[in-house]
Amino acid sequence: MQKLNFPQYSFRFKNNQNKIAVFDDLRKKFVILTPEEWVRQHCVKFLQNEKNYPLSLINVEKQLKIAGLTKRYDIVVFEPDGNIQMIVECKAPKIKISQETFDQIARYNLTLKANFLMVTNGIDHFYCKMDYKNETYIFLKDIPEYSRA
Repeated sequence: MQKLNFPQYSFRFKNNQNKIAVFDDLRKKFVILTPEEWVRQHCVKFLQNEKNYPLSLINVEKQLKIAGLTKRYDIVVFEPDGNIQMIVECKAPKIKISQETFDQIARYNLTLKANFLMVTNGIDHFYCKMDYKNETYIFLKDIPEYSRA
């Protein structure tokens, strides 16, 4: 798999019916290793190891309903009170981050109401803080570390 713009992490792999699978610590099972999954696994490790978010507050690949359509988010980080701190949209490394990507995560956020958004293809990372008062988002250089406060 391609080297990504994240720190180097160790993963468990296995061959599953001639396809490589990676162990997902959150789902507690091996999942097929696609380019997008490679980015998602790195992003979860980044949130856990670099930003100190507890795994218990991170959720991956769950369905949500938006305007009657069933969608799947990549990563959601919760606050201890159950509110959503952050949504992360992961794309495969060859997918260029575009306005369409931001529109996608913004649509998800209409339902989820997160404080922060992160969009990554493993190479380029974009971070935003929501400004609900002005109905926009503010680009940041980084996302905040986890704080119990």
